[in-house]
Amino acid sequence: MAYADTLFDDYYLKYASYFIKDRAIPEIDDGLKPVQRRILHTLFEMDDGKYHKVANVVGQTMRYHPHGDQSIFGSLVNLSNKDMFIDKQGNFGSILTGDPASAARYIECRLTPLAKEVLYDPEITEYVDSYDGRNREPVAFPAKIPVLLALGAEGIASSMATRILPHNLIELMQAQIACLGDEPFEVLPDFPTGGLVDASEYNDGNGKVMVRASLDVRDPKRIVIRQLPFGSTTESLIASIEAAAKKEKLKIAGISDFTADEVEIEIRLARGVHSEETVDALYAFTDCESSISTNVLLIREGHPCILPVTDVLKHNTRRLLEILEAELKIERKQLHAKLRAKTLEQLFIKERIYKRIEEIRVQDKIHDAIRAGFEPFESKVKDLTSEDIDTLLKVPIRRISLYDINRANDEMKGIRNRLREIRDHLGHLSAYAVTLLEGLIERYREAFPRRTTLASFKRVDAREAAQRNLALKYDRNTGYLGYGLNTGDTLFDVSPYDRVLVIRKTGAYALHDEIERLFVDKGMLYCGFVDPVRVFTMIYRDRKGHPYVKRCKLEKFILNRGYELVPDGCRILHLTIDEDVTATVTFKPTPRMRVFEEVFDLAIFPVRGNRAKGIRLAPKALKGVKLSRKPERGDSPDQSEAASNPEDPGRSAHRADPKEGKD
Repeated sequence: MAYADTLFDDYYLKYASYFIKDRAIPEIDDGLKPVQRRILHTLFEMDDGKYHKVANVVGQTMRYHPHGDQSIFGSLVNLSNKDMFIDKQGNFGSILTGDPASAARYIECRLTPLAKEVLYDPEITEYVDSYDGRNREPVAFPAKIPVLLALGAEGIASSMATRILPHNLIELMQAQIACLGDEPFEVLPDFPTGGLVDASEYNDGNGKVMVRASLDVRDPKRIVIRQLPFGSTTESLIASIEAAAKKEKLKIAGISDFTADEVEIEIRLARGVHSEETVDALYAFTDCESSISTNVLLIREGHPCILPVTDVLKHNTRRLLEILEAELKIERKQLHAKLRAKTLEQLFIKERIYKRIEEIRVQDKIHDAIRAGFEPFESKVKDLTSEDIDTLLKVPIRRISLYDINRANDEMKGIRNRLREIRDHLGHLSAYAVTLLEGLIERYREAFPRRTTLASFKRVDAREAAQRNLALKYDRNTGYLGYGLNTGDTLFDVSPYDRVLVIRKTGAYALHDEIERLFVDKGMLYCGFVDPVRVFTMIYRDRKGHPYVKRCKLEKFILNRGYELVPDGCRILHLTIDEDVTATVTFKPTPRMRVFEEVFDLAIFPVRGNRAKGIRLAPKALKGVKLSRKPERGDSPDQSEAASNPEDPGRSAHRADPKEGKD
């Protein structure tokens, strides 16, 4: 058993580690997942400036990626539609409509100039063996730009997931310049579908953002969607609008999709409905508004970790300096080698050292003769090697006869000037990096404009945006309450999201939502919206028949949970929300009783908690109670009396007007 547990733990750890590092989570250095890196590496190998059939690219990539052609094709299409590193030709689908790409044999692609400029440099790229050992693939490209933040990424691995939003490439490079100058910077998401974004809770990449569609409401009878929120397509957006209309959350007459290169979805409104009234409902009940949670999980130094966006950009900026330094040092080494070769060739021809071997007939003495010829020039050429001599011996006679000393001097002067520039760049590496980034910004500014508008808005509450167009009915004969009833009295209009407080004749009460059909008994005392300042006044009698008054507020609830207003065995006789009410209490006659009736001003009794017991009005058995509203000037006595039959408390039930309060 212990062996089985160890085997499971070991195998699962290997599987999880492979899936996290080699499948789903991107690398911080070049911002790519393994399949994306292998696709680009294959395109670099195949690059000849012409388009390649995607089917051929997929087949060639399978030399490096052991997970099938479908995963490669899907990743290639997705990477191509980001319009950054792959130039596409043909139908690659649409991120706007969600249409799929054509078959791989019908479409073509090649690398963009940007990819060659900022990703490819085999001189400083680390390579490892491919899965079968037959080829070599890069560990990570030497990316000079923050690819991870520019492209964004989504992935799910064992027990972890990543969601990194795309950002504007120009803004990222500007942030890198600020980082190199030790200046503050902030980068916010930018989506290829446009729309609006509220990034107030972005939390540097590990929070959430609110995204909205861009709506044109200039026409009062129609709404046109011009840009999509990130994560939606025209198909999914239209489906959500139609579903909301079917549930009567929206009132529309029709919807048409005219999307081509730009989004254009026309929503025609129903008669009597206007654009400004419908906007909130679109945001509340459709995909026109959504919340996106973000999590910057990535691979750094072979391990998964979560970083803020600013730290990722700082890492990419440090990486840029390392790449530029490595490139300059390699170029310096190559220029030194070239300058040495030019110097050797110039001395070999100008000083006629080649003449020394004209009379030599023995092969072994040729090298000695040439070494002797270079001895006077040891200050210019040191450590002459056999390889140097072999290179000089391969110089053709034509080059010797046509050798141009002035031209050679100019070439050597250009090399020395470049070496001085490299020395200056290495001494001021940050300034050199800023110059490089400014050049990239200048060349690609028009190709990467910001598409998403930054805005600040609050999420629309579905309850607030819902239209109250459902008649809430109560059927006294059956005891049912709801907006799905065909019989009964209409109390008021509600929306499916409204929460309604119901008090039954037993004193039980609860807060209900989506009351389509609910049994509440044949004697309902109250039905209305919650108002935390509303005071409920009730008269009830205990088991001994003594009258009590209780005044309380109903403020806090757990949805659909039952509560009790009065103790067990007690019965509510009257319930009202009127403030200026008096109670005329009649007692059962007993021997020696002198007072058979008393009038109580209920407003003078204190308001207590909803669980508190009521205040006893008198230690006498109750015969009857009559509630009366205090007469105002001009009222007749009849107008001030309320329902007074204690045997039918349901007759005094109050149906609250929706305007009185709302939860």
